[in-house]
Amino acid sequence: MDLKKTAIVLNGFIHDFATGYWLSAMIAIYFLHDFQDAYPSVAALLNVIERFFFWNTIGAVVVILATGAGRTYTYVDNVFGESTEKTRRRMLIIKHAILFAIFGSAGWWAYTVTFH
Repeated sequence: MDLKKTAIVLNGFIHDFATGYWLSAMIAIYFLHDFQDAYPSVAALLNVIERFFFWNTIGAVVVILATGAGRTYTYVDNVFGESTEKTRRRMLIIKHAILFAIFGSAGWWAYTVTFH
């Protein structure tokens, strides 16, 4: 078994898993924040849980960025041909610009509702 290929696949899996976890934690923050308004008697407890998920989103972003950097150095072959690879790279840049905007704005939103 080729250890390098295994590491590449594992890195991609961790990257995708952390991204899914980030989204799930953001959804949890959304619901927990709504529950605080609906159930003020347990709002303090719900905020503790909300903060737990907030810090988990920060950890997930760190993992996403670290494993994404690893992906940058593993997907360097011209598998599909030169012109297709140029298009693929351009699309990846656009995708990541959009995702950075989403991560940034969602992170700011989560911070403002968690630490209100």
